[in-house]
Amino acid sequence: MTNSIRTLVAATFVVSLGAAASAEELRIGTASLGGAFYPMGQSISNVVNEHAGNDITMVPIVTGGSVQNPNLIASGEVEIAITNNNLAVLATKGIGPYTATGPIDIGAVAALHPSVLHMVVLADSDIQTFEDLRGKSVAVGPAGGGTLGFVNFLFPLHDMSIEDITPSFVSYSDGFSQLTDGTVDAALALSGFPAGALMQAAAGSDLRFIKFSDGMLDAAVEANSAYVEVEVPADVYGTEEAGMLIGVNNMLVAPNDLDAATVEAVTAAIFDNLAELQAENANARQIDPAMSLNLAIPLHPGAQAYFDGQ
Repeated sequence: MTNSIRTLVAATFVVSLGAAASAEELRIGTASLGGAFYPMGQSISNVVNEHAGNDITMVPIVTGGSVQNPNLIASGEVEIAITNNNLAVLATKGIGPYTATGPIDIGAVAALHPSVLHMVVLADSDIQTFEDLRGKSVAVGPAGGGTLGFVNFLFPLHDMSIEDITPSFVSYSDGFSQLTDGTVDAALALSGFPAGALMQAAAGSDLRFIKFSDGMLDAAVEANSAYVEVEVPADVYGTEEAGMLIGVNNMLVAPNDLDAATVEAVTAAIFDNLAELQAENANARQIDPAMSLNLAIPLHPGAQAYFDGQ
């Protein structure tokens, strides 16, 4: 090999290393295993890695869930994350779970699937309504997840508090395993549907949804306009009856100081390849691009630039 060729090869190698080193890795905060956030984050990462260009990569991170994720953005532990409409508003205002952190400067990137509060018992359980959880052992998801926030919202409406149950703070997978092996009396999980952990539990056990007493679901939705009533059909988990549950719409969020061009590329990767995302992820089939223009917080400048161009 001549000196000139050696020089060219070496230069090419250095340029290649430089290009690899300059690639921006985005960590996307999801939730615990067994819910819908982690698979959604994984699927989003796949389309971003495939379509956002060589300068951007994305990797899903297991987290406590929708409550914790804005705080992880604030601390710089993730660059982008999934949360829900209600929590995004609280985070930008620095109230509720974010009082200690203070206002978090995040913008919306995309509307995602809705999450519903799965409230599940074994089919032969004596627990029929939410009030029947009093005195029972209940899996409520990780301490930093959205399930506990929902539960703490519902308890006062039912003249109850967290002290009225024996909570088990575990992942959704562990929570439904505890339900089927009899360690807990009920398992709750704020997740899109179908939720993997619940699908696995339903494969080996007969399950049933806990009901709201007459008028209580309406009262809950009226008490917080971010929440919606969601029907989960019986064939989703093989239950005898559909579940009439409470839910909330989710969104992808990012700090407003994250480079606008980066966020625009991520947004384009998602929505320009939505069919590919939906083919990989069942929850993604519930994504309506139009909902991204009507979210509870303003769009990130990069996401706004993408939608302005459509």
